[in-house]
Amino acid sequence: MPQAAAFRRPPAEVMRLDRMGCSHPTRLSFLRQLLRRMKAETWVFDRPVWDMDVRGVGRAVYRMRFAGGSLSLVAFGHDLPDHRRSDRVIATAWDATFALFDGTPDTGDLERLQANVPLQEAGRVTSRELSLSRANRSVRLFDHVVKRLAAGQQPDARMLRETGYLMRTTAVYGSGKFGAADRAMIAGRPALSAPFQAEMLSVWLTRAFTVDLVEHLAQARGGDRAVRLCADLRRGLGVGNSTGLGMAPFLVRHPVLLNNWMMAREEALARVRAQESAGEAALAGFRDALDAARDNAADWQSDHPVQQARLADLRVGLARLERFAARDWQTTAPHPWDALWRWGTVHLPLEAQEALLAAMLEPHGALIDGLGACMEAEEEAHFGIDGTMRVAELRRILEEHYDWALGTDYGDPRHCGRFWYISEEKLEPRLGERFEEAGAARELPLDTGRQAAALRDALHEEACDTPVARLLLAFPEHRLMVRRAQIAARHPFAEIRDNLIAAELLPIDLLRCKLAFFGATRFDPRSDRWVRISLFQGAPYPDELHREAAP
Repeated sequence: MPQAAAFRRPPAEVMRLDRMGCSHPTRLSFLRQLLRRMKAETWVFDRPVWDMDVRGVGRAVYRMRFAGGSLSLVAFGHDLPDHRRSDRVIATAWDATFALFDGTPDTGDLERLQANVPLQEAGRVTSRELSLSRANRSVRLFDHVVKRLAAGQQPDARMLRETGYLMRTTAVYGSGKFGAADRAMIAGRPALSAPFQAEMLSVWLTRAFTVDLVEHLAQARGGDRAVRLCADLRRGLGVGNSTGLGMAPFLVRHPVLLNNWMMAREEALARVRAQESAGEAALAGFRDALDAARDNAADWQSDHPVQQARLADLRVGLARLERFAARDWQTTAPHPWDALWRWGTVHLPLEAQEALLAAMLEPHGALIDGLGACMEAEEEAHFGIDGTMRVAELRRILEEHYDWALGTDYGDPRHCGRFWYISEEKLEPRLGERFEEAGAARELPLDTGRQAAALRDALHEEACDTPVARLLLAFPEHRLMVRRAQIAARHPFAEIRDNLIAAELLPIDLLRCKLAFFGATRFDPRSDRWVRISLFQGAPYPDELHREAAP
C-alpha cells in the first residue's frame, strides 16, 4: 500500500520516552500473534500429567501439539512459607516453577527437571528447555478464590477485576540462560519465529495452571460442595508479572529489532489512516475496542504518582474520544480514520492518543496482521561497520538522526545524573546515581546521546573525505557509536531519541514500551524502576481457543 507512506508518523515524534512510556498493547503484540498462530494452525492441547497433592505440591504437564512437533510446559507446585515469599529477583523459593520443554517429556525428563527447575538459577537445564520461569501467588486473592469455590460459591468479582491475576511471574528466562536453548536454535522454526513466542507460550500455559490449581485445592478442601470458577470470572484472569531494570536496556542493545517493532506498528497505523472509507464492520469493531479500553481504564489501578496522572489523562481522554466519535466524527467523509487520528493528536493527551492507536488497529486485522512477520530481526547482519564511509556522510547522519542529542551539555549534572551498570550480585543491569554512588567507572555504554555528541566533536577537525576506517584507527573508542549511527541511517526507528542518563530519566518508560509489545496490560509501577503488569487477561484458555473468532 504505497499511499500509506504519506500517513506515517516521523521517528522524531514516535521515539520519545514520554510517548513510548504511554504505549498500549495492540493486535500486533507478541501474545496476540501467538494466539492467532495456534488457532490458525489448529494446535491441540492436553494435560497428560497432573500429580498434585492436597497442598498443591507436585507436578503437571501442559502440552501443545502442532504440525511438526509439540511443546510442553512442565509445572512444579511448592509449599512456600509466607516468610520466604518475595518478588525480588534475588529470591530463592517460589510457589511454582516452570520450564517449557521442546517435545513431550518422558519420566526421565521429568525427574531431571524436578531436580533442577525448582532451583531456577541454582539449577541447570538443557537445550531441550526453551524457557525457565517461576511465579508467586497473589496470596490474598488466591486464598479468597479457593475458600469461596470450596464452599460452593463464586469469588468476589470486584476483587478479581481489581487484581486481575492469581499468580504473578517474577522472571521468564529464555534465549540461552542457564543452559536453555539459544534463540538461534529455534529462530528458524515457524512456530517460534516471531519474537518471544516461547516465553509467551510459557506464560499462557501458566495461566491455565493457576486456574487448575485453585480448582484442585478447592475440591480437595470442599469435596462435593466445591464448584469450578465460572467462565466470565475465569476469562478475566491473566498472569501477573513483576519486572525490573534488567529488561530496560534491551531496547537500546537491539536497535534493529526495536526499529522493526516500531516500524511495523507505525506502518499499521499508516495503513489504517490511509483507508479512503470506513466500513460498518470496522466501525463496530472500533467502538467495541473503545468500550474495552474504557472498561480496562476503569479497573486499572496504580499507587505510583506518575501512573496515577497518566491514568487520569487516559480516562478523561477516552471519555472525550467517545463523545467525539459518537457526535462529531464524520465517518462518511473521505479518509475518516485519518481525520479521527488528526483530531486525537490535537485534543487528546499522549496516554489517550496511544490508546486511540490501539483501538484504530483493532478492527483491521486483514489489513495489518501480516506485518507481524516483519518484527523479527537478524541483527548480526547489521553489525559490521562500513569503513569506506566518508566523514562527511557520517556527519550528515549525526545531524539528521541525532539532532536531539547534539546540543546537550553532558557536563551538567542534570544531563548526566545517572549511569547504568551490571550488578555483581545478580549479573543484571542496574541504574546508579552518578553523584551519590560509586561505580560510574564501570558504566555501561547506554548513553547513546552523549556518545553521539562525543563522536560529532571528534569529527570536527576531520576532512570530509576521510574514510571512517582511518578515523577509528585514531579514535577506536567511537566504534560503538559509528556502528549505531550507520544502523540508524538504514533503520529510522532504531534509536530512542532521549537522554538515557539524565537525572529525570524514568526507566519505567522503557519497560512499558517493551511490555506493550509483549501484550501487557495493567501497567503498575511500584517505583520508577520496577512494575507489575498482567498478561493474557481476557484471552481464551487452551480449551476455548478453537471455539471462537481469532484473537
